[in-house]
Amino acid sequence: MKWLDTPPVWLIGFLALSWVQARHFGLGLTFGGGWADFAGGLLVGGGVLLIGLAALEFRRARTTIIPHQEAGSMITSGIFRRSRNPIYLGDVLILVGFILRWDAVLALVLIPVFVWIIETRFIINEENMLRRKFRADFARYCQKTRRWL
Repeated sequence: MKWLDTPPVWLIGFLALSWVQARHFGLGLTFGGGWADFAGGLLVGGGVLLIGLAALEFRRARTTIIPHQEAGSMITSGIFRRSRNPIYLGDVLILVGFILRWDAVLALVLIPVFVWIIETRFIINEENMLRRKFRADFARYCQKTRRWL
């Protein structure tokens, strides 16, 4: 059951809630036009790209990508120079993109809830593990690279 508490499962759950809201509880609300489809597509594509770039860095570093597992090395190269959490950032972009594409206006409130869950269930724990293992290196990394953007 531990596999249920993973970021992709949380993302799928929030996407499902957004889709249900758009499909059954739209209340006639809309973002208004093709711009939302276009922007949503860009955000989903950007999110997938971020996740792919981060996964490549994990592969190069030969360390785990799985949350709650101890990292074999600390990644600060590639996309990790811009964000300490590009995969989670990609997840947020995907959620926002689908909310725009589906005209799930009321589901916008889910975005900060999703961010909060990801931070409290995953990011803080992962950062604490990295802080214990890599101490000064992780502290320097945090000083020059932001958590999200």
